[in-house]
Parts: sequence; structure tokens; C-alpha cells
Amino acid sequence: MRNEFHADLATVSHLLVEMAHQVRAAMRQATRALLTADRRAAEAVITGDGEIDARYREVEERVCELLARQAPVASDLRAMITALHVAADLERMGDLADHVAKTALRRHPSPAVPAELRPIFTEMDGVADRMAEKIAGVLADPDAELAAELDRDDDAMDDLHKQLFGVVLGADWPYGVETAIDATLLGRFYERFADHAVNAGEHVVYLITGESAAAQ
Repeated sequence: MRNEFHADLATVSHLLVEMAHQVRAAMRQATRALLTADRRAAEAVITGDGEIDARYREVEERVCELLARQAPVASDLRAMITALHVAADLERMGDLADHVAKTALRRHPSPAVPAELRPIFTEMDGVADRMAEKIAGVLADPDAELAAELDRDDDAMDDLHKQLFGVVLGADWPYGVETAIDATLLGRFYERFADHAVNAGEHVVYLITGESAAAQ
């Protein structure tokens, strides 16, 4: 019975790793759509978000089944609760990539952001990609120290977010209110993507240590 239980937990862990790879690929593809007006890439992200949502529901269902069929001890219960929290963060990261893709699609055939902002969004995508890669890594091979690094990675995203605001709110901004609103919302999508990656990392730290990341 215990062997079956741990095999089921391993399946849940595998699903989370798959989700992490999916959201990483989704944000990369959404950024390509955003910067190059790639309609096909945007549509692929939007379609793929349904697959991420399905993975999330599968994690929920499997964990609920385990709770109903088993009497998990403290460490196993912690793993199951962590799985639910991490899955929720990953699902939200997928939604944020979807929001970026929909913005790109709404502006098609023109690029959704002006040339002056493309370097910032390229850097934001780079930070988001590294953080999603790190989440996939710590889910596949739990590492509290690596998971805790995500909080520092988020600082780089916050700096880029501030830089974006500085350009959009500058006195010489020439693109009007609508483009400024789009850019502001897009910046928020990347910033929240990073925040959810940090949350997922904190849950992994808790899984490994039994303590919150703040206590480390």
C-alpha cells in the first residue's frame, strides 16, 4: 500500500515538472509573439493554456484521491499540500503567458510594443525563463538552496518593471495612452509571472525543510 502511495506521489511530482516546462515554453512563445507579431505563436500559447489547466486539474484530482484513500503521515501530507500550492502557481503562470499572447494577438499585425520597449521585454522574458527553468529543476530534484534563489531572481524582474515605468511615464513618451496602458499591463504580467515562480520556490523550500522560506 505504501509503495503504491509513493508511486502516486511520484506521478504527481512528474505532472508538476511537466507543468513547469509547459509554462516556461508558453512565456517564451508569448514573448516571441509579442515582439515579432507572430500570430501563430500567440494562438499556440492560447491553445496550450488549456493543456496547462488540464494538468492542474489532474494534480488536484490525484491529490484528492490520495487524501481520500490513504492516511498520510506528516511528511507525505506536506508533499501533497505543497503539490496543490505549486500547481496553482504554475497554472497562474500559464494564464499570465496567455495574457501576453492575447495582447500580441489583439495588436496583430503590428507588434504590440514599440521598438524602444523591446529590449526591456526581451530582458524580462530572459528573467522569466531562468526562473521557470529553476522551478522545473527544483521540482525534479528538490534543492532548498536553489529554490530560495528565486527570491533574488525576482529582484531583477522588479528592477526591469521599474525601468519600464520610467520609460512609459517619461515626458517624451510619444505613443499615446493606449500603448502606454498595454505596456503597463504587459509589464505587470511578467512581474506577476516572476512572483508566482517565487511562491512556488517557497513551497518547495517548505517541502524540504518544514519551514517557510522566510525563516531560512
